[in-house]
Amino acid sequence: MVKEHSGRTALAELRERLRYGRVLAGMNMTQLAARARLSRTTVHTAFQDGRPVPSAETVAALGAALRLPVEELLALQRAAAEEATPAPVPEKGPGKPIAEWDPHDLEVHPAGVTPGSGSAESRRMLSGYVHRVHDRILADTAGDAEMGRSRMLVLVGSSSTGKTRACWEAVQPLAAQAWKLWHPFDPTRAEDALAELERVAPQTVVWLNEAQHYLGDPQVGERLAAGLHSLLTDPSRGPVLILGTLWPEYEAQYTAMPRPGGPDPHSRVRELLAGRTVTVPDTFDQDALGAAATLAEEGDRLLAEALTRAGTNGRIAQDLAGAPELLRRYRQGTPAVRALLEAAMDARRLGLGLRLPQAFITDAATDYLADHDWNQLTDDWVEMAYTDLARPVHGKQAPLGRTNPRPTRRPPIGPTPATAAAPPAGPMIRLADYLEQHGRTARRLICPPASFWHAAHIHLTQSGDLNNLAEAAKDRGRLQWAHHLRLRAARTGHTGAMIELGWERERAGDREAAETLYRRAADTGDPGAVRRLGQMREGVGDRENAEALYRQAADAGEADALRGLARLREAVGDSKGAEAYYRQAADAGHTNAFTDLVFMRERAGDREGAEAYARQGADAGDAFPLSNLSVMREETGDRESAEALALEAVGAGDANALLELGRMREEEGDREGAEAAYRRAADANGGLTVAQMAWVREEAGDKASAETVALKAADAGDFYVLRDLARMRGEAGDREGVEALYRHAADAGHLRSLSMERWQHGLDPDGSPSAPWSADHQ
Repeated sequence: MVKEHSGRTALAELRERLRYGRVLAGMNMTQLAARARLSRTTVHTAFQDGRPVPSAETVAALGAALRLPVEELLALQRAAAEEATPAPVPEKGPGKPIAEWDPHDLEVHPAGVTPGSGSAESRRMLSGYVHRVHDRILADTAGDAEMGRSRMLVLVGSSSTGKTRACWEAVQPLAAQAWKLWHPFDPTRAEDALAELERVAPQTVVWLNEAQHYLGDPQVGERLAAGLHSLLTDPSRGPVLILGTLWPEYEAQYTAMPRPGGPDPHSRVRELLAGRTVTVPDTFDQDALGAAATLAEEGDRLLAEALTRAGTNGRIAQDLAGAPELLRRYRQGTPAVRALLEAAMDARRLGLGLRLPQAFITDAATDYLADHDWNQLTDDWVEMAYTDLARPVHGKQAPLGRTNPRPTRRPPIGPTPATAAAPPAGPMIRLADYLEQHGRTARRLICPPASFWHAAHIHLTQSGDLNNLAEAAKDRGRLQWAHHLRLRAARTGHTGAMIELGWERERAGDREAAETLYRRAADTGDPGAVRRLGQMREGVGDRENAEALYRQAADAGEADALRGLARLREAVGDSKGAEAYYRQAADAGHTNAFTDLVFMRERAGDREGAEAYARQGADAGDAFPLSNLSVMREETGDRESAEALALEAVGAGDANALLELGRMREEEGDREGAEAAYRRAADANGGLTVAQMAWVREEAGDKASAETVALKAADAGDFYVLRDLARMRGEAGDREGVEALYRHAADAGHLRSLSMERWQHGLDPDGSPSAPWSADHQ
């Protein structure tokens, strides 16, 4: 029962009791925050007049820490919430007031539990917060937004380094200013974000935790990036604050420049992220460790335990998030537990979504078990293993736990395709983030066994998952599984799979089947398929229909179709018209068009014009037009210009531009000229390039180390180093070494960096050459 409070508001009475309790306890705010397992910001806000009513969870934690009657405090909190006149919040727009959010619902990892607590929800606790360098940048960004300027910041760091918690702490000052927070989530993150983005109101935090699920979505990621850019740059819609988190590999993927002639799937995302990221380090530096130690000395048990476990390695955030225990559970698990986890790791690193069908993982895991371990399994091995994996570590994450997909409740847009995939049957499970990232590193050179591919073909129903695995199988030379997975993806409506199957048929000379597949994809509205049809018409000399199809694709946003229109103009001698189309393609973000323009000007004898276009490409973030022009000058014998342009290309981001000149001279037998180019490459790059390090190790006989360097370079998008090693071993007559290199590259997913033609029918999952097989394209 709440006693009378002498005409004061319930909120004033609540704060008075909390203040009195703190005085009696003799604690300062920092000590109270540590004992209550709350952030200092949360505690200060709870005591400060003029701030919103603290949440029930905050009041309960403070009451318990101060040894006050918690039930009476909670009754005051409820009364205060009823009395309070909320600050005006715009009715329109998605989201809810920041103060109403539980940080755990925003995917902030809990750091511990309250002993003897009741419900599972109230048990999740946060440690005291240690501010680091990136927090200052975050605070400045949030401050700009509070002052009326729309801002965006994406925190880039490895799993469990404190990115999401940092974002949560940064938005606390906005809570008292009536800001809302919107976390797009249902039915999928990307779909919700795109559907509601136009309705975002001023004074809204757009919460894009794990931003790869938004910006990396193959269907809507680019459109979403464009919409976020418009939201940021439209003064009438601000102020807004967009916060996101990303792993480094996703940032690298989204910001990487496309290879010449290759696709550019993330041009809008790359533009959006430019200048809007900050790195979160994996470890606490000495200042942060000192601050954590101070909080631990003042009573923060969670930080004290984390400091004890982590020692001096500084991995405090990971420890708090349960990473070491997750890793221990994996490494010390039973053979069945390890097999299930490794199958899940491979599924995630090869492109499957967050939620994995349990039936798929179970069947996939069988070949991960050695014969001895398989024969030791009991009839209930599956149930026992999943029960073990569902146990959370330190009350937080389960290594491989059940997850409940939310049903889609949105009205359908347009007719439902007859090929729409049925949702997967049976339970769905999710791999813990830290184990997922561990698998990406520890298993990156390993190709999954036959049971993995077979289970995928049998159990998976989502077209995107099937097509991603088809790509992964192809990259690893497992061509038969790639084909059958691609076929299933196409049957469930994946237009990219239809296009790839069409391209296979076209290469095989079956133009009729290829055109049928392209038309199926084009009928769904895919502009890339329309462009492919245009290329087919162009290939048989049907310029009129080719032009019509290219125009249709270009009008639908396919920038590469503009290059097709340019080629048609070139074919009839209309250089001016061709150049106009290439410029349109470049303006649309297709930087390969700069290389086309360079070739046009150089062939026409306009060396200055060629160089101008190459530098425009570099200014747009693509160094390859400069590199390509350098190669053209080298081929014509103009070595001085070639080296000068290659040096420019190095400065623009292509570290291998001078190496390519060296390779060309070496092939011509000019060893002295090659060495000169290699020396200039080392000077320009501040030391040996990655390729040169691989060469040195190979020449020293350290083949394993050379391969390690080459495969890491391929991971970063530089496939030339693998080709160099293959060439060096071939020239040395090391046939076994070449074969080993190809197999290792295949297992690591980099066979395309060398040649897809080495094994005509591909490889079986165990790495042996496949027997001849027939492709079914129906």
